[in-house]
Amino acid sequence: MRIEVCVAVVEREGRLLVRRRPRGGHLAGLWEFPGGKRRPGERGRACAERETREETGLRVRAGREAARVLHDYGDRRVLLRFFEAVPAGGRLRRSASLRWVTPAALRRLPVPAANRAFVGRLRAVTARRASPP
Repeated sequence: MRIEVCVAVVEREGRLLVRRRPRGGHLAGLWEFPGGKRRPGERGRACAERETREETGLRVRAGREAARVLHDYGDRRVLLRFFEAVPAGGRLRRSASLRWVTPAALRRLPVPAANRAFVGRLRAVTARRASPP
């Protein structure tokens, strides 16, 4: 089974929004960017925005697709599409499972295997955002 997941890499003041996966589910307790399964006919950016709002309460504006990662977990193959995003309203829920972290701090958190390569490249992604066009 192959699942397409669209992810919002939400950056604010040099920090990235991450969430801890809930207990009892696939990859429980690991940290990841907000996102989820793309619905049939839904565009990637719209999926990343919808999933972020549902999971965190925060509205975001998704922009450029920064990366695609295909990972095989054995029981499922996941295509992760990472979209650069910025806050666009709403209010972040108060929750111990949501954090704003620096890229360096994120590299020290336990993340799903499919996210590791992208997390390792975050310095390049955040530096590109800070550079003038």
